Amino acid sequence: AGDPVVRQRIAGAEIGLRLMRYGALRMLSGTDLAAIDGAALTYKIQWATWRRDLGELAMDVLGQDGELAQGHEYRWPTLPNLYLFSRSDTIYGGTNQIQRNLIAERGLALPREPRGQA
Repeated sequence: AGDPVVRQRIAGAEIGLRLMRYGALRMLSGTDLAAIDGAALTYKIQWATWRRDLGELAMDVLGQDGELAQGHEYRWPTLPNLYLFSRSDTIYGGTNQIQRNLIAERGLALPREPRGQA
């Protein structure tokens, strides 16, 4: 990529991927279950955000070509598909906001957020 901003974003994506890999290896090699649980809570947000950003980067690099389905079948190529489905990563398994509440309550032992009455 000739654009320095795009190169920087690609490098940032690579750094994010390596950080997630090292974090996963650290969780897998750990024996302190409480620490593993806390790390796992943050890992979901990190992964979903990284994947969403990667999809946006892919579409920015592809430009208008990334907005077209190839051939007569309605099937998206890999990178546009990543962009479209990465939005759901921040929703399934609990939205990022719910995950942040879980991190606060379970990982940091902060008081629970007040719940509305039904």
